[in-house]
Amino acid sequence: MMNEHGSLSINSENIFPIIKKWLYSDHDIFFREIISNGSDAITKLKKLELMGEVSLPEDNKYKIEVIVNPEEKTLKFIDNGIGMTADEVKEYINQIAFSGATDFLNKYKDKANEEQIIGHFGLGFYSAFMVAGKVTIDTLSWQEGAESVHWESEGGTEFAMEPGDREERGTEITLFLNEDSYEFSNEYRAKEVIEKYCSFMPVEIFFKNANAKEEAQEDLEEDLDKEESGDDIIDAAVDEDGNVTEGDAAEKTEDGVREEKKPKGPQPINNTTPLWTKHPNDVTEEEYKEFYRNVFHDYKEPLFWIHLNMDYPFNLKGILYFPKLNTEYDTLEGTIKLYSNQVFIADNIKEVIPEFLMLLKGAIDCPDLPLNVSRSALQNDGFVKKISEYISKKVADKLSGMYKVERESYEKFWDDISPFIKFGCLKDDKFREKMKEYIIFKNLEGKYVTLPEYVKAAKGETSEEKAEETKAEEAKAEENASSDEASEKKEEKKDIVYYVTNEQQQSQYINLFKQEGIDALILTHNIDQPFITQLEQSEDSYKFQRIDADITDSFQEDGHSEEALKEETDELTELFRKTLNKEKLEVKVLKLKNEKVSSMITLSEESRRMQDMMKMYNMYGMDPNMFGSSETLVLNANNKLVQYIFEQKDSQYVPLFCSQLYDLALLSHKPLEADAMTNFISRSNEIMEILAK
Repeated sequence: MMNEHGSLSINSENIFPIIKKWLYSDHDIFFREIISNGSDAITKLKKLELMGEVSLPEDNKYKIEVIVNPEEKTLKFIDNGIGMTADEVKEYINQIAFSGATDFLNKYKDKANEEQIIGHFGLGFYSAFMVAGKVTIDTLSWQEGAESVHWESEGGTEFAMEPGDREERGTEITLFLNEDSYEFSNEYRAKEVIEKYCSFMPVEIFFKNANAKEEAQEDLEEDLDKEESGDDIIDAAVDEDGNVTEGDAAEKTEDGVREEKKPKGPQPINNTTPLWTKHPNDVTEEEYKEFYRNVFHDYKEPLFWIHLNMDYPFNLKGILYFPKLNTEYDTLEGTIKLYSNQVFIADNIKEVIPEFLMLLKGAIDCPDLPLNVSRSALQNDGFVKKISEYISKKVADKLSGMYKVERESYEKFWDDISPFIKFGCLKDDKFREKMKEYIIFKNLEGKYVTLPEYVKAAKGETSEEKAEETKAEEAKAEENASSDEASEKKEEKKDIVYYVTNEQQQSQYINLFKQEGIDALILTHNIDQPFITQLEQSEDSYKFQRIDADITDSFQEDGHSEEALKEETDELTELFRKTLNKEKLEVKVLKLKNEKVSSMITLSEESRRMQDMMKMYNMYGMDPNMFGSSETLVLNANNKLVQYIFEQKDSQYVPLFCSQLYDLALLSHKPLEADAMTNFISRSNEIMEILAK
């Protein structure tokens, strides 16, 4: 070939600023692009070999080499793939994959800010100019009689081509790093980036530091010297019976157990057969756990995992792990790594991974992904949506299958996986429909029940026939009622589901429920509040009510009415409002079965949820009372202390007792403010002093 000089067939003044903008936040991505090109070149040669179009030596071993030279500030990427002829260099490098400058820029200039510029057009190689002032290519095609080619360019605007001196098939790319990018010639930095992008590349990658001592070569020369001097090198292992095994196949450890020696010579720094490429039946439990530890550096064992393996209608493989969440310290965010043909694309790409699955950890490899030019984002394609739906469906299938077949394991994991499942129900309607029958709740006895099971137990229904009979009666009653009456009756007939948000604070209410044989569900996670709101909307037969929202008839004496206690209520309301200086305090006097209970606080479910919403959206400047009544102080007319206050209203101790009763009731409802707690402790000491006299 003749020497050739020229300008690249692009408008360099326009295209390179776009490349630099695309890669600005990911300068290291050129490692992935160039190594991926080498892998593609080897894949093409493998296909030619399978087709019988090329005959390779029996000892041929495909590989990619990465050589850093910290002294010269260079990087070399060498592959023994298909190589290129001079015409192919002109076509693929000089013309940038068939795309003229004008058409290219006109078509994609508006997408420069959307990271959709580089990729389908063979521009991955040009990512090298992000970090290098000069780039050279030395390549030799696989074709018989082909001549090697040397190509170089400084700054990416002008190039020079001439016959090269490469004698081995393949391509060698050398990057002369610019001053801002010297870090990439550092051995540890380079390895870090290769591990990030190429840990599972399907071709073996060998790494070398050109400035490091050639220890292996020195050892080899030392062995040769010993052989020449006549000193025999014997490597032997002796077993318990005194038998000697010569050779280097095995060696003894400190505990006497023989183990295989590590293979000599350079070893690849990547794993060409990641776990997801294997069939689930061929993978052991320990291998799944080891993969999890190595990839995610999480040494807490995962709860369980899902191995995805699909060939139709698209190719998708992967493993999703359910991590053990420590909600006190950990953020509810996982890491799902997306690969295409074992090449890392990015973490947590929301177009492919449903949002609620971001709580998981895992790896998904989908060669069919419609990647955009940068390989770092996806085209807005209906195909991508199908992949996302498939992943969501497989997760739901795994969970529902576990519920049906391994209910005990499902319950064991529930506390850890419930935030994930509830988040999925909130974010994905299809997932909610698949999972709604398999959502369980822990009750006051520590047992797990579904909502239908809870309601059935609350009604005392022991058979399906009785439940169906009740439904039939309700339906008939609704048919005979007017629309307004039917609406009111429907609201009244909703099944009340009691729940607890803090077992410690609400212990007084829990004890009352247990005494009356009434059950409640434990809902202590932050996600439970929005979740039960959604449940009420999607399943309109349920109404959730916290156990401190009201005092039900079950806790009161039979035959007693609030009207009969109107006098006590009016007088005690006035007394407590005056003593506590709370003009709007609601007071209710009831005759509770448990005489030991003196006072309680209730807050309607609607008011409390509104207050929670105000806190969530930082609406602290607004008055909570504008959305409904505030707290109600419930006094037990059967309690001797309440009776004393009513009968001895003029006693000097009444103000003390009123304040103490209110704070005691408040303590069982929520924590006291700092000043209130100080006063409560001081008052408690005062009461004990009175008793001690």
